[in-house]
Formats: sequence, structure tokens, C-alpha cells
Amino acid sequence: MSSDDRWSAEEEVSQVSKLTRKARDSPFVPVGMAGFVAVVGYGLYKLKHRGDQKMSVHLIHMRVAAQGFVVGAITIGEGYTMEREHCKIVLWG
Repeated sequence: MSSDDRWSAEEEVSQVSKLTRKARDSPFVPVGMAGFVAVVGYGLYKLKHRGDQKMSVHLIHMRVAAQGFVVGAITIGEGYTMEREHCKIVLWG
């Protein structure tokens, strides 16, 4: 068996380190995730007080709000990253 086939603990990447690296690379991804959790939490809180609104309509509204927050955060983050890279290219050309 060659040394390339051996497993080493250094090669294994944990979920926390993946999330940390992603947060450094794209800081708006954790913002989107936090917003998603906040919208879902708010939706669950308001579930009892939805009045005469159907359950399916309430769930659709919460899903759209959560997805909108995530997509908006990622879009703003990518726009920021593109602008930052563009300025670096123009300035340091």
C-alpha cells in the first residue's frame, strides 16, 4: 500500500471549519443563514396568531420571506465581492 492511500486526521475537514472558511470568503452567507433562522422563528411564533388565514398560506408566506432574505443577502454579498475585486483590478491593474 502506498503512502498516498493512507488516511490522516489533517486531511479531514470538519463542518465548523468549512463554515468558518465560507464565512471568511463570503461574509453575507452567515447573515443569510441567520436571517433565515430569524424568519422561520418568527413564523413559528406567529403560527398561533394567524387569525383566519389558512395554514398553507401562512407557510407559503414564511417560505417566501425566508428564501427572499437568503437570496438577498447572497446577492448583496456577491455584489460587494465583485465590486471589491473590480476595484482591486482597476487600482492595481
